[in-house]
Amino acid sequence: MARVLAAGVVTTALMAFPQSALAAEAHELPGAAMSLWWALPFAGLLLSIATGPLLFSHVWEHHYGKIAAAWAALVVVPLAIAFGMSAASEAVLHTLLTEYLSFIILLFALFTISGGILVAGNIHGTPLVNAGLLLIGAILASVIGTTGASMILIRPVLRANDNRPFNAHVVIFFIFLVSNIGGSLTPLGDPPLFVGFLRGVDFFWTTVHILPDTLFVGSLVLLVFLVLDIVLHRREAGMPKIKDPTPDTKVRLRGLANLPLLAGVIGAILLSASWKPGVSFSVLGVGLELQNLVRDAIILALAFLSLKVSYKSHREANGFNWGPIAEVAKLFAGIFICIVPVVAILRAGHDGALAPLVALVTSADGQPNNLAYFWLTGALSSFLDNAPTYLVFFELAGGDAKHLMTEAASTLAAISAGAVFMGANTYIGNAPNFMVFAIARHRGFKMPGFFGYMAWSGAVLIPTFLIAGFLFFG
Repeated sequence: MARVLAAGVVTTALMAFPQSALAAEAHELPGAAMSLWWALPFAGLLLSIATGPLLFSHVWEHHYGKIAAAWAALVVVPLAIAFGMSAASEAVLHTLLTEYLSFIILLFALFTISGGILVAGNIHGTPLVNAGLLLIGAILASVIGTTGASMILIRPVLRANDNRPFNAHVVIFFIFLVSNIGGSLTPLGDPPLFVGFLRGVDFFWTTVHILPDTLFVGSLVLLVFLVLDIVLHRREAGMPKIKDPTPDTKVRLRGLANLPLLAGVIGAILLSASWKPGVSFSVLGVGLELQNLVRDAIILALAFLSLKVSYKSHREANGFNWGPIAEVAKLFAGIFICIVPVVAILRAGHDGALAPLVALVTSADGQPNNLAYFWLTGALSSFLDNAPTYLVFFELAGGDAKHLMTEAASTLAAISAGAVFMGANTYIGNAPNFMVFAIARHRGFKMPGFFGYMAWSGAVLIPTFLIAGFLFFG
């Protein structure tokens, strides 16, 4: 566990808190002077994640952490050479201490606490049962976060479908709905919205303004799943039966002591947003605010308390192990470091190498192009972390929360929906995606690779987003 937490200390900031999105701004990398060559390590890491399990699976399985570290080094070393050791170290330390550390602590806590909650027993994964589980998970995602909802429900979903010949699609739609789309209604649901909350967006603003979009997109994706699952379930009827490794039994909720711990995590996040003592500490030259340190300490303490109060048998029944969180921690550590120059270039706006992309969000008359905001925020959130991507476009839209919540409400809605919805387009768009993938793979589900998953998202999500984009932002 210590190794996992150590690895985690390098991944967390990416998705969970606004500091992560502020990394490029804080260390002031000269994004306007940086070419697209700086994005090559990031592209290389993504390509490694995409092809490693397919082309050199044995090497990848044992050395993915070293590969991610190598790509990260190809960012850090050139930064030191080009901009000096001070600027490079400040950029990396700021990312690790203010972004990654908070992110991995939150992810570690949600993974640990939810792992002690056991939905005991099993029900048969019929199309209606599966659709019901996905609906429950999507609703929970806006209450306890996409990570919390994913970790609590993924194992019951896997058990319900582990005797079906066709079952990978259930996990894929689980990622679509529970790990992403369902978290769009509150700042607790998904990190980009939490970034906006800390920037001044009202807590229930997204609940009101993104609700129609979420209902439309979620309902359409759930309907597609139901039709597909019915077809596959009927096809399975004529195939040889597979012995159910987890026979159907009465369903009970165990590990209830962990529920107030989850509530404590939520409370700690809200505390850090409302309590601003104005006290900060300098650690290796990086300023850390007291409320954030207190938040992280509380969340970490709750995670360790969960290990104390949870029954070992509950975790064993969940198939709980540290493998998935370790994998996510190591890979997202590399992603978070490699993304630093990319975000710096984006922050340069019209003066940066990605100026053509920036120009697309403004129409000829100078007004914001909301459809472009939706697609560009979403496209980048599919591959970059969706929290810093959200903040980049939040700033491009003016950065004034009061203005964005009123006169420019459609623009803020487009940015919010794009960041949350389209995090489902790839395994790396949102941290729970990869965690769910890793858990399903560890349980023996034959999950598609990086590009195979994108084929699913391209067939199901992209048409859905095309329709939603024109309905709500066109």
